Amino acid sequence: MKFLKNPYRGAGLDLTELEAVPAPSVDAAAARAVMAEYLPSEVTPLTRVEAFGVDVWIKDESGRMGLGSFKALGAAYVIAHMARARGGDRATALAGETFVTSSAGNHGLSVAYGAARFGARAVIYLSQEVPSGFAARLRAQGAEVVIEGADYEASMVAAQRAAEDNGWTLLLDTSWEGYTEIPHRLMEGYLAMGAEIVDQLTEVPTHVFLQAGVGGLAGAMAAYMRHVWGDAPKIIVVEPNRAAALYGAIEAGRFVTAEGAASDMGRLDCKEASLIALKGLAREADAFALISEEEAFAVLDELSALGFATTTSGAAGLAALAQMTLPEGARPLCILSEGAG
Repeated sequence: MKFLKNPYRGAGLDLTELEAVPAPSVDAAAARAVMAEYLPSEVTPLTRVEAFGVDVWIKDESGRMGLGSFKALGAAYVIAHMARARGGDRATALAGETFVTSSAGNHGLSVAYGAARFGARAVIYLSQEVPSGFAARLRAQGAEVVIEGADYEASMVAAQRAAEDNGWTLLLDTSWEGYTEIPHRLMEGYLAMGAEIVDQLTEVPTHVFLQAGVGGLAGAMAAYMRHVWGDAPKIIVVEPNRAAALYGAIEAGRFVTAEGAASDMGRLDCKEASLIALKGLAREADAFALISEEEAFAVLDELSALGFATTTSGAAGLAALAQMTLPEGARPLCILSEGAG
């Protein structure tokens, strides 16, 4: 594992491209209110277990809304927010609307789920790298699936082109200059999980491990945890060493495009960071870590034996924890971000 202390902690990156970009939301009350009214679901469990030589809190998102990951709280929240603004019959509130996105799997499920509940159409672009099982799951949610592009970045370009050509709403979970409103709202949806964590914990964690692809989950959780807990926890952002988008930006002091072969950590295999996430994490994260494929796989058997069936993406934070020696009395928190299905 490679480990990089964040020299911009507390100040953030002073970059022109970040000036007009909003910082991540900390309005968990807004997220909880919309989710409770329009997309009610069970609270996911947070369990303290002994793993990798330490007692660790694990927030298990594998059962979230029956969709298998924390991503259920993102795009579906954006769509529910729009339906709430429209009013009227919820089942047809967004009739005639088409949402288009690219996805590595889980984000697309959230788009499909939200669209179906409010009478909208969902078109999901998947790259050739995405396992075929995700396409079947998306179609089961009523989405139209298009396979295009060799990797996630190529499928995202295809989704953008489709949105422009057809006048559809582009609903991505990343952000860039000029595209921030929807991803900012999407990240706000994740705060419903953050608020659950705060309610469930009996003590403030000393260390929080947050896996990142484009950085939406990590950026939202880091902002909210700083809002609630201040400087108390050490926040470590974890990426695959084949997709060091955030790590690379902090190391270089500027936005970068990462290079590397495809990673088994497919939901984290993103070569460019969301600007909203980068803006927040450059200020809020204490450190950035890169884990190898071998390190990611190494934790799965022990987690399975403890009753946590997941993937290398879902367990990436725990994989980084397994590589560290924490001080006596440490209280780490990790998010199991997806199930094994």
